[in-house]
Amino acid sequence: MNNKIVFFDIDGTLLNEEKVIPETTKRAVQTLQEEGIHTAIATGRSPQMFDWILQELNIDSYVALNGQYAVFEGEEIYSNPMNLDLLTEVAFMVESNGHAISYCDDQYIKVSEKDNPFVLSSYHSLKVEYPPVDRDFYKHSSVYQCHLFCESPAEVEQYINRFPEFSFIRWHEYAVDILPNDCSKAVGIGKILDLAGLESENCYAFGDGLNDLEMLSFVGTGVAMGNAVPHVKAVADVITSSSNEDGILSGLIEIGLLEKETV
Repeated sequence: MNNKIVFFDIDGTLLNEEKVIPETTKRAVQTLQEEGIHTAIATGRSPQMFDWILQELNIDSYVALNGQYAVFEGEEIYSNPMNLDLLTEVAFMVESNGHAISYCDDQYIKVSEKDNPFVLSSYHSLKVEYPPVDRDFYKHSSVYQCHLFCESPAEVEQYINRFPEFSFIRWHEYAVDILPNDCSKAVGIGKILDLAGLESENCYAFGDGLNDLEMLSFVGTGVAMGNAVPHVKAVADVITSSSNEDGILSGLIEIGLLEKETV
């Protein structure tokens, strides 16, 4: 292996609008690996939501749960569970407001109630099945990230004001990530770089969403997909085409990690 590593976001980056990995992306990732370049995933998803992607792309290093959990070459190297006392207060407020919440550890997602239409719609957009119900999951498992399900920005604002210790990042019209303020994909990436002895200037990342801002700013070369939100494009070093238009392949060629004739 050489001294370079590339991190890929999943939704809107590795996956196109149909939640499929384009064939050009598969070939590009395989070519990177054949050339000895480390390949890794950096995502807001929990690990069980993308194990099929790891297998399909032959990747064994990843930053999951927006930086809360990191694995390098199949071994857990970092985990940062959320504060139990604060989670207890969040759970009480969620129930009082009649909202739903899900809790994510490194293996499972459990939701607070069944048949909630906001939960169904949000996970359906990721082609993920409705999670099992366990309203007390946070009491007996390490939780790294929560998903709050509610529609109105004003409703989310109540939680933002009540819990300044947390960040609230919307990823669906009905769903918001809840995370500690000091976490980001960049934190998890830093843990992997330290362990692997890699320098940030030899680190590359592709992303499209608001939870990719810190990552693209942290790495040596940040690449925004053509379908990225404006804030992400503003911090990126390079803007490639969309995930539906061979954006991974085009971006890797543009930043000089691949040559067109080799893929």
